[in-house]
Amino acid sequence: MDSELVIELRRLEQQRGTGVLTVGDGAFHLVEGAIVAADCRRTTGLDRLAITAGLTDAEGWRRARAGTADQLPSGPRLETLALLAVFDAAYLLLAAPAPVEFRPGPPHWLAYACRITPGALIHECARRGDPAAGGWPVELVDRVAVVPVRRVRRRRVVLTGGQAEVLAAVDARHSITWLAEHLGRTTYGCLLAVRELTAAGLIEPPVMVALAEHIAQPPATGDTAGGDPAADPTPAAPDRNPGAATNSTPPLRRRVRQTAAVAVPDRWEPPDRDVLIRLRAALEELA
Repeated sequence: MDSELVIELRRLEQQRGTGVLTVGDGAFHLVEGAIVAADCRRTTGLDRLAITAGLTDAEGWRRARAGTADQLPSGPRLETLALLAVFDAAYLLLAAPAPVEFRPGPPHWLAYACRITPGALIHECARRGDPAAGGWPVELVDRVAVVPVRRVRRRRVVLTGGQAEVLAAVDARHSITWLAEHLGRTTYGCLLAVRELTAAGLIEPPVMVALAEHIAQPPATGDTAGGDPAADPTPAAPDRNPGAATNSTPPLRRRVRQTAAVAVPDRWEPPDRDVLIRLRAALEELA
């Protein structure tokens, strides 16, 4: 793993740099070359994780950050949450190459919570596996809605607490990033749960979901009468009869547009929770 971001993190470690290293949609906060915090727009922030875990409340977090109150209680709980937030953001930021920029500055206000060397960070991200593997690559965490299957095969499926929590929050409208923020969980944890639920046949694969969204919202083309011919990527057929009318729509193209307009919305509507509850009860009786 020798991306530009990794090279820059190792350089700053050698130079004991202190400041903010921005990359893509996130940033790493360093103190004397060690990583003390990280954030990414696609991951759940440390504030949300701390509030969900009961470590503090929104007002206590705001006052601690503004310096008008005592620091957050240090200890294993805060350190664990800070490590999870850093690893969560780093896993996504390292997966997408982007320009980096370092700005020297004062230490981060939560620098006392944890300190991670670049080597430990890279090792943990590598341990989590290939970001593009598992059916749901990390590039889809904020781009594709998570859709539950409409029909479940008659078999017994054992779920962990985290999987059940994610499955209960799935509504066919929101992404993994939204689910993580809504539940107060890490994006990586929700991504793993979604991958496992997809393998168990309880969530639709992302390819099918993306295809449905593409069909439900077909791109505008210039195939209608009076449209711009330059906007249509299909080359025009030779005019064999100059005297005939040229504004008729080809039948094949018309049929494709009609299919796109009516095929998907009914299929991908959110399932009825009452039906799911009754279905689960019936499955438990059959097991």
